[in-house]
Amino acid sequence: MLQNSILEGFSTIFLSIILEAIPFVMIGAFVSSLIQIFVSEETISRIIPKNRWLGLIAASLMGFIFPVCECAIVPIMRRLMKKGVPLHIAVTFMAAVPIFNPVVLASTYYAFSGQIHMVFLRGWLGLTSAILIGHIIGIWQGKNNPMKETPSLVHAGCGCGHHDHDHHVHSHDCGCHSEAEEGVFDLMDDSCCGHHHSYHGKQRTGVFSKISEIIEHTSLELYDVGKFLIMGAFISAMMQTFVARSYLLSIGQGQLTSIAVMLVLAFVLSLCSEADAFIARTFLGQFTTGSIVGFMIFGPMSDIKNTMMLMGTFKKGFVIRLTALMFAVCLMMALLVNFVGL
Repeated sequence: MLQNSILEGFSTIFLSIILEAIPFVMIGAFVSSLIQIFVSEETISRIIPKNRWLGLIAASLMGFIFPVCECAIVPIMRRLMKKGVPLHIAVTFMAAVPIFNPVVLASTYYAFSGQIHMVFLRGWLGLTSAILIGHIIGIWQGKNNPMKETPSLVHAGCGCGHHDHDHHVHSHDCGCHSEAEEGVFDLMDDSCCGHHHSYHGKQRTGVFSKISEIIEHTSLELYDVGKFLIMGAFISAMMQTFVARSYLLSIGQGQLTSIAVMLVLAFVLSLCSEADAFIARTFLGQFTTGSIVGFMIFGPMSDIKNTMMLMGTFKKGFVIRLTALMFAVCLMMALLVNFVGL
């Protein structure tokens, strides 16, 4: 009887997280696909002002124009830099867009049952953290190029040793990208994303072809995001069901330990920013508010999958410094929330 009750509790928590998060994940995947197909990096580059501080602010607000989740942000950041966008702007764009965009903020509002202060804390602290991180990394790096020197046709670190100039694929989070002259040829290979996807012949232009391309992009996005959502929901449900509440409270009520645990959890789970609020909400009342906010601003900036993508493009030392800086800034913001007592 007790066993059935435990399993029922686990199933209820697990399914509720999945069912509540899926609509926002689908919206995010669809919007991300539209942007990948119809919006070029040149457009984004033209919109961002050249002035340093205005550029940082504009880059942090780009999420309201281009609401992309973190699953697609690293390839876009890389291509922006190749178009001449400064490092501090590109880093700010990468850190802010997955947090400060309407889909993510709406999912946060819904996940926390209309608690507007959680939406404000996530949006405002995420925005502030991204600008601070971009500014600091720009000072640290100076004029040194952090990108790996790779052959012009094949991107190193992915293992894709082939290319075809007749193929043109828009990729969202695959670490395999090759460039030739002015064209960008993104290759999705089994060794990179776990699936192979390419178009042969001419680039597709008709209305039905574009619709088909959007559907394919959305399905790929859902596949990549969905597996992390399921894993995150499973771990959250396991912790809520099988870990003693007294033990969770002993960790979760510590001003510093609660934040450290939640930041590490955010990095490991690698959740999509459109779904992570539903996982974070399950720890409400057991962990400090600061740790929950830290979870929701650090996860979209840095996780396992994004770190691997960054490693494929940027020098190892730069990725380590960037990840450590993101961790430190998000820790500081979370501590600030706990200190103020929100």
